Amino acid sequence: MTNPFDLTGKIALITGASKGIGAAIAHALADQGAYVIVTSRKAEACAEVVEEIIAKGGKGEAAACHIGDLHAMEMTVQTLLEQHGKIDILVNNAAANPYFGPIDQTPLDAFNKTLEVNIRGYFYMTNLVGQSMKKTGGSIINVASVNGVIPGDFQGVYSITKSAVIAMTKAHAKEWARHNIRVNCLLPGLTKTKFASAITDNPDMMRQVMPHIPMRRAAEPDEMTGQVVYWASDASSYTTGSVVNVDGGYLLV
Repeated sequence: MTNPFDLTGKIALITGASKGIGAAIAHALADQGAYVIVTSRKAEACAEVVEEIIAKGGKGEAAACHIGDLHAMEMTVQTLLEQHGKIDILVNNAAANPYFGPIDQTPLDAFNKTLEVNIRGYFYMTNLVGQSMKKTGGSIINVASVNGVIPGDFQGVYSITKSAVIAMTKAHAKEWARHNIRVNCLLPGLTKTKFASAITDNPDMMRQVMPHIPMRRAAEPDEMTGQVVYWASDASSYTTGSVVNVDGGYLLV
């Protein structure tokens, strides 16, 4: 019987994959046979993830790419297409949240950085990779956040950008379905990552947050990967424009 989750022969590009959810996604896709391209700003950190993947029998490579830098994205995608001839799977995961505080006190530089990475970066990377996918088809997965549905306390601009990612997902999905490009969106809840450590490493914050999560715990990064593998694979061949929360029930409260 054919395994619909088999990704053998697929080329997967994951942004922000040197740690946390991105690294877990890279491992999960490699476990299903994909050749994974692990990217983030720091090549050394990406190389460590690739070494772990190869040690388990997987395949991949590291590539430094800051999605706040348009030229870096252009060069990265161009190089990868020259080397591999295609990109079958794109996971937009890299994100920025440089400011935690009252929305009306958001510094302009923090506002600009958050939009440049979380909206412009996703949009531009999707369009770059999407041009090649129009010839071959493919799957694009955007990692947003439950904050895109219910704004997080003192995370106003970040929450705004994640709402934009949800809308962006639906816009690309609607326009590109005829090219056999599927675009879907993951909404992680509170997850034990360095990105969320301001909350998960703060006992007082955790006591405030836990009553809002029915499962009464934060997620591990690898608990985000099952939905991504589904979207990346042929198992979701008729699924596009979907937005799925993996949040321990947070959005139910």
